[in-house]
Amino acid sequence: MKKLYIVLFLNCLILSEAQEAIQTDRPDQTESPSITPRNHIQIETGLLFEKQDRDTEHFLHPTILWKFGLNDNVEIRLETEFLTQKEDPKNSTGLAPLTFGFKAKLVEEQKFIPNISFLGNLQTNKLGSKDFQTSYLAPAFRFLFEHTLSDKLNLGYNLGAEWDGESPAATGIYTLAAGYSFTEKLSGFAEVYGLINKYTKADHRFDTGITYLLNNNFMLDTSVGFGLFKVSPEYFLSCGFSYRFPLK
Repeated sequence: MKKLYIVLFLNCLILSEAQEAIQTDRPDQTESPSITPRNHIQIETGLLFEKQDRDTEHFLHPTILWKFGLNDNVEIRLETEFLTQKEDPKNSTGLAPLTFGFKAKLVEEQKFIPNISFLGNLQTNKLGSKDFQTSYLAPAFRFLFEHTLSDKLNLGYNLGAEWDGESPAATGIYTLAAGYSFTEKLSGFAEVYGLINKYTKADHRFDTGITYLLNNNFMLDTSVGFGLFKVSPEYFLSCGFSYRFPLK
């Protein structure tokens, strides 16, 4: 596995294709409407530490989103997460159930009309470690929007819902993120997002971070955030990288 990562890393550093810079769905929670280029694989991976309260911590080590561009309008996706949950007195480590999905482009940006895409996911209930399996499949969907406000500033937002595989009640999702390009390689963002369920208190959060483009196919990122309500996490930290390469 280490050799594979080294080979992929070197391939991404030497690729010199004349194409647009990589666009990713991390490190913020606002999924981008952009589609992975046709016949390319894009891998977005990172670590996340989340401190819920004094007795509860979550650690993703790592989370990996695998994407493949079927054509100019559709990508297929697979999400894998290896995680540790510390919920005193129980600690659990293993693979979260696999999540399969797709993203489809719906509308191209024109004047006041934003880029719009649709994202659909289905988390399996048994394809993971026993401690993280659920009783039922867990679907999720989002509509993804993005406005280009200037050469340096863009605004993205998502609206959708997800299920947890145990309760029939859906949890609503909203995100709102502003991104700013300081240079051609260095960008930053600030974001608010939340989860709303009629049976529990709303969970609203804020995060901010930066990305650095090593080349058009390889990006580094880091972010930090915190909860805005008592039910939300105290804080969370993330870092990672994303890269893409064509299938020969």
